[in-house]
Amino acid sequence: MKKHLIAFITLIIMSFTACSNQNVSETNIEKNNNIENAKLNHNVTLLVTSDIHGSVDENLTLEYVYDKREELKSRGDYTLLIDDGDLLQGSLLSSVSKGEDLIDIANAAGYDIATFGNHEFDYGMDNFLKLSKKLNCSYISCNFNKNGKLVFEPYVIKEFDSVKFGFIGINTPDSLTTSTPKYFQDANGNFIYNFFQGNNGEDYINQIQKTIDEVRQKGAKYVIVVGHVGNKPTSGPYTYVDVISKTRGIDVFLDGHSHDTDQVNMKNIDGQNVFRMGVGTKLNSLGLVTFTPADTIEHELISYVPPKVGDQLKVYNNQVSEVVYEKHQAIGNTMSEVIGKTDYSLYINDPVAKKDDGSPVRIIRNVETNLGDLVADAYKIRTGADVAYTNGGGIRVDVNAGDITLKDIKSVQPFGNIVCLLEVTGQQIMDAMEWGTRKVPSESGGFPQVSGITMEIDPSIS
Repeated sequence: MKKHLIAFITLIIMSFTACSNQNVSETNIEKNNNIENAKLNHNVTLLVTSDIHGSVDENLTLEYVYDKREELKSRGDYTLLIDDGDLLQGSLLSSVSKGEDLIDIANAAGYDIATFGNHEFDYGMDNFLKLSKKLNCSYISCNFNKNGKLVFEPYVIKEFDSVKFGFIGINTPDSLTTSTPKYFQDANGNFIYNFFQGNNGEDYINQIQKTIDEVRQKGAKYVIVVGHVGNKPTSGPYTYVDVISKTRGIDVFLDGHSHDTDQVNMKNIDGQNVFRMGVGTKLNSLGLVTFTPADTIEHELISYVPPKVGDQLKVYNNQVSEVVYEKHQAIGNTMSEVIGKTDYSLYINDPVAKKDDGSPVRIIRNVETNLGDLVADAYKIRTGADVAYTNGGGIRVDVNAGDITLKDIKSVQPFGNIVCLLEVTGQQIMDAMEWGTRKVPSESGGFPQVSGITMEIDPSIS
């Protein structure tokens, strides 16, 4: 009797479990159907910027971006303004204010979603974290952490016409070396900040997939990555190709870091298509990604075209232009102080050659220039060293013949780096020179501009 009773109870439990699993399965199917059947009544258009590097008033300008958004809104689109990182550093405005002026301008522009780049750390971790609290939309990142705990929210979900859009922030572990390593360390030199970069990228991918799954579970019909990842050869295994090919569930990947404008369709781990958009640097392009009521995803890259001589330039008058003007006025008097003079123009670009589109040909990253030598000479004289060198990538603008102002100095080297005096061996100098010139004749931001030594480079030796 007891055996029959146990068997009967077991049968009831098994039946109940089977019914429960069926109900859960049916609920999940219903939920998925609800997500897939949710429809937009209007377009949702994402306006995408990346790697502005403080140049808010160059090329297209952030004033133009603001007006473009107003135009899209006037035709009935829902809009979101998104930045992929490296906004706060790289110009006079950013270097003088250590990025704070750029936060004020970004707030005036009305950014809705943003992640950060490796150069957001260039003014120090404390400064970055302070500025992140001042940014109205805050940052998102699913992999930047301190001792394993995420520093920012990993994602944000926006809803339009009952359709949910999940935006996930992803940031490159390159930051640990392409910014200043000690900013990520404690007083004893231990790395306390990282990007889940362990196990040859496996931890990184697992963290991203976990976040994608969570966003999907919260009802997102579309998942969009807001990434500062790029596709530099030295960035593996953390590139956008690594992420897309090893994960499932991403629909669109908005990407920065490598300054490219590649518009790429590639397959994820399940063979499903993912669109990846790069939008260049310094506002030379603006990306538009539009989700339509017909469930299509359209994209467009608006590129800056230099005006021809005699063309009348449009003058913008909106809340962004007002803040930009105010910031320039505030530093204008200080920056106009004359501190030197040069009889010759000093170059980072070829003084004669031009690209097909009329833009200058940069040479500071693969040959010595007179401006590079001047910077290195200044380091050598100031420190009393036997040899001095600096990386060409840290020297950013030409200086015209005539008076040299504080603005020129700040613009030439906007990063606020600290000169270091070291005692080294001849072999260490040789190693540094070989490493810095390893890509010649191609560009490298590490190309050495030197003082106190001469170099002869044989690019045929790898």
